[in-house]
Amino acid sequence: MNTSSIPDCVDKWVNHIHEQSMEQSQESIDKIEPHLGMEFLSEAEAYEFYNKYSKGFGFGIRREYSNKSRIDGVLTSRRFTCFKEGARVIDKRRNPTGEPRAETRTGCLARMVISLDRKIEKYKVVDFVAQHNHPLLPQEYVHMIRSHRHISEAQASQIILGEESGLRPKDLHEYISKQSGGIETVGFTRQDLKNLLKTKRKQSLKYGEVGALMRYFKQESENPSFFYDFQMDVEEQITNIFWADAQMINDYGYFGDIVTFDTTYKTNKDCRPLGVFVGLNNHRQTIIFGAALLYDETIPSFQWLFETFLKAMTQRKPKTILTDQDAAMAKAISLVMPETFHGLCTWHIRQNALRHVNHLYQKSSKFGLDFEACIDLHEEEGDFLNAWDSLLVEHNVLEGSWLHTIFQSKEKWAWTYVRKTFTAGMRSTQLSESFNADLKNHLKSDLNLVQFFTHFKRAVNGKRNNESEAEYESIHKLPKLKMKKARMLIQAGSVYTPRIFEEFQEEYEEYQDTCVKDLKGGLFVVTNYDNTKERIVMGDPMEQKVSCACRKFETHGILCSHALKVLDVMNIKLIPEQYILKRWTRGARLGSNQDWDGRHVELDMKAHFMKRYNELCPRMIKLTNRASESHETYTFLSKVYEESSKIIDDMLAKEYVDEKSSGMVHVSISTSS
Repeated sequence: MNTSSIPDCVDKWVNHIHEQSMEQSQESIDKIEPHLGMEFLSEAEAYEFYNKYSKGFGFGIRREYSNKSRIDGVLTSRRFTCFKEGARVIDKRRNPTGEPRAETRTGCLARMVISLDRKIEKYKVVDFVAQHNHPLLPQEYVHMIRSHRHISEAQASQIILGEESGLRPKDLHEYISKQSGGIETVGFTRQDLKNLLKTKRKQSLKYGEVGALMRYFKQESENPSFFYDFQMDVEEQITNIFWADAQMINDYGYFGDIVTFDTTYKTNKDCRPLGVFVGLNNHRQTIIFGAALLYDETIPSFQWLFETFLKAMTQRKPKTILTDQDAAMAKAISLVMPETFHGLCTWHIRQNALRHVNHLYQKSSKFGLDFEACIDLHEEEGDFLNAWDSLLVEHNVLEGSWLHTIFQSKEKWAWTYVRKTFTAGMRSTQLSESFNADLKNHLKSDLNLVQFFTHFKRAVNGKRNNESEAEYESIHKLPKLKMKKARMLIQAGSVYTPRIFEEFQEEYEEYQDTCVKDLKGGLFVVTNYDNTKERIVMGDPMEQKVSCACRKFETHGILCSHALKVLDVMNIKLIPEQYILKRWTRGARLGSNQDWDGRHVELDMKAHFMKRYNELCPRMIKLTNRASESHETYTFLSKVYEESSKIIDDMLAKEYVDEKSSGMVHVSISTSS
């Protein structure tokens, strides 16, 4: 692109604006006092002039009566008055409630009246009264007068962004005031800020909560991979809502093998159960796959929800889903995802035990140890069943006890059964609980549905930022090798994320403290010096395969110390490729995913916009700060802004001819006043 002609044009434009600024500065001094015959291009220009004049003298103004032409509807005259003109209208209600407000009007006659001169199509001052019948305010209080309070578009954007970020109105007002040079110059009061937010909330609900919700979803659907669905009742009222953005769908494509789901948290305003599908990324951090606001917690609601979730995730079912002890939820999972292992949160089981059989904890400290062993320790089914029977007998557990009830679902929580499937090392819905706790910090009790979605999105972004920081750390920092010449550790450090590498390195260290006995036929017995429990390990050096009875790899996705010992015995010094789960590696996100409609998931439709915005913003703030140091530079930059704004609007509206074929770009800059 040939841009050689642009700098010269801009230089001339800037010089011209500089000359204009100097001329206008002198003119503004000459025109400070209104006078008869003074001309204005529009009523708005007259108002701005008189308002600026009033600010300098310590009073405010109001628009009073106006006349319009009956022929063409054009405004022909307008009276601007002092803000203390007239008297308050008498309250004509029979029984007015509350104390009357203090009187502020004094019948002041100060005014400026303009009338349209049809010959020149300009407004002229035809009446001006400068005298007031009340004291004028000192300059330190003028900024509080209504006509001198105004929230600019830029300030409104800052306020809305700040409110969506969880800042309180008081903190927002203080921040913007400091940015503007003080409370006297910010241009609005804290109450004005609150009124703006209140108006925004009302506008968002102009078509009702459902209509506002549909507008929100439509806005989010600018990214075609955004998914949402809702269920309606016979009266066509929305009951259940599910949504997942493009990032959630993409994350599920990489890490959707294990999911936790929890509805213990309820939104404050409507007490709707909030259900969040949560997973674990390659840094063992929380990621969100989707969320739902439910009308109730019944089998039909959960069934609709799980079917909708799978629809959004291209019908790919997780290997494992962990939930709390909810019978309706369990039934719905068995109907929709019969192949998926449904595990119960062991944390909830422990909490329920404290509630239902607390007398057993109080009676004997051994009960807690025996119960914990049944949950976490016994690997063989026979050992578990014998231990459970002993627990019932030894602690004299009566028929009808909660323990008999929880035993009916033992396959969902006892380690002897849970160890048969991949759980990524998770046994509870702690990830969901943690996210719910974070979400509470972002929410207020008076939020409407649309505000809830906005703040929910902010909580999700907080989790995503954690992942970005972890990714940076994994790229920036080298793995902490405890044995710097161990080839397998070097390999693991380069392949696994730092968190997973630490787990693997612990197993590698432990394998150094094991001994092995060859049983022939590819069978080995591995024991640890500190733990005499024997582990049977199968090894095949030709196929580079290894399998341990502890099932660490099958449940957690990394090799155990016993398997590593046998690999070493078989003279295998690197982790075989089949034992490196992609979900734990640095390259877990390599490759693309498709959404429910078969499209490639586009993560950030506004990425380029944000990149340009983030580059321009600090430069513009720095320039503004510099230009504010003197009236001359302020006036100059204001003019530059006005001219630049017109050019940018024209360019965005595509009013300039695109001459890419000739390799030329023409920039036309108006320098007329």
